[in-house]
Amino acid sequence: MIGIEQALSWVLERATPRVPQRESLCQSLGRVLAEEVISDIDSPPFDKALMDGFAVVASDLRGGRGELMMIDDVAAGDVPCEPLQSGMATRIMTGAPVPRGADAVIVGERCQLDTSGDIPTVRIDDRDVRPGQNILRRGMSIRRGETVLQAGRPLSAIDAGLLAEVGRTQVLVHPQPSVAVLATGNELVPACDVPGPGQIRNSNGPMLCALVSSAGGQPVDVGIARDTEAELAQQINRGLHEDVLILSGGVSTGVLDLVPRVLRDLGVEQVFHGVCLKPGKPLWFGVRPHAKGPRLVFGLPGNPVSGLVCFELFVRPALAALAGQPQRPRASVPGKLTGAYRQRGDRPTYYPVRLERQGDQTLVRLLDWLGSADLRTLAQADGLAVFPAGRTDYETDETVTVLLL
Repeated sequence: MIGIEQALSWVLERATPRVPQRESLCQSLGRVLAEEVISDIDSPPFDKALMDGFAVVASDLRGGRGELMMIDDVAAGDVPCEPLQSGMATRIMTGAPVPRGADAVIVGERCQLDTSGDIPTVRIDDRDVRPGQNILRRGMSIRRGETVLQAGRPLSAIDAGLLAEVGRTQVLVHPQPSVAVLATGNELVPACDVPGPGQIRNSNGPMLCALVSSAGGQPVDVGIARDTEAELAQQINRGLHEDVLILSGGVSTGVLDLVPRVLRDLGVEQVFHGVCLKPGKPLWFGVRPHAKGPRLVFGLPGNPVSGLVCFELFVRPALAALAGQPQRPRASVPGKLTGAYRQRGDRPTYYPVRLERQGDQTLVRLLDWLGSADLRTLAQADGLAVFPAGRTDYETDETVTVLLL
């Protein structure tokens, strides 16, 4: 067996980002940008009014007061008919171009329009008037030729708006990895069926598909394969069309644990089999060469808690790497045990726990976990307490690290 860190490093060495592809803005949300984006325009492309009001020459308003002749009316989308000269004002709407000659916009609440005469006038009372008031000058936000987004950035909804502003309706992004999920075992039936004698419903397949979605992958449910070499080969071969294949079950040392042999016969090279980990010791990992990048294959143990732990420690980081995302530590918190715990064996253990708050402290309550087949207890957990190998007894109030779920 190898250690967790060594296993993860071997996985990530082979999880190279997939070839970028061009996508629309809606399809690129959450994807990692694979090119730098340069603006083709100044933004705003003209001096723009930030408020509804009147465009003026600030120096006309002595003490912030004055009466000016209104010469024009400009709405957003319009173009001013003539430049502004001293003694004049233009009524203007938010987002409209400021007329040449104007250097301030006075909000409408401080202006009184008089249309009783032949020429409309506006009385202004704004003691805080100053040049540049309520105007966003051309190019203040973005300059033409400026890089607005760097490669390697996961795209947000705000980024989609920025891309549209600079005329980029499509961008080059790293694709989401496609992930085939195959559950194995003679005892399995689809979740929609009522199990017969000796049978259980396939819970691992739906759980793993949901985990793939949560990790930014595209799950492809391959279904269930019986424990025969012929059926395993057929279903595994289907799964090898995707970027990643996750198998559940059939990787331990039993008579019907045929997955490693079938994978070898299909040209999948084993990288490691067995990790110093509890639960999750039988984890199998290998690769098969492909023109678009190696296919990654994870053989997870069949018990659901083992499968979840292996997914979080190894598969999730691999999917992030394939999608071009930077590697970040899994979210974790320190907390104090509410009860004693005895570590058994010489493998690091990941134990389901509930987190509670007491003042400014995080308390860690060990759940009554029945082992790696106990999915019910796992569903009640907030995280997995990490108990390193080498220690045996943990006392109440000792601090442990909890990997957040």
